[in-house]
Amino acid sequence: MPLLFLLRLQHTLLPVRVALPEEVRIVSVLVATGLIEAEFAPVRPAGRDTASRIATVKRITEEGLAEIAKMSDAPRFVKTSMQFARGLRLM
Repeated sequence: MPLLFLLRLQHTLLPVRVALPEEVRIVSVLVATGLIEAEFAPVRPAGRDTASRIATVKRITEEGLAEIAKMSDAPRFVKTSMQFARGLRLM
């Protein structure tokens, strides 16, 4: 799921604010793995026994762009691998 979110960010004008709790968790994972840079607003009470955070995604890092490139090459790699596995050669 974090990598799909990273792909979505590629097509989003940055910086972008993220407020949904699940997306904020994904942003945290992407920051921890070095794929994006983001800032987190302080936790503020949102209701009974819950807290809400907001993240602002600043940019996709070089590592993040490399990961996107790998994901973009994956279908082509799988197709090529399958053809070689069947004994076919690509011209």
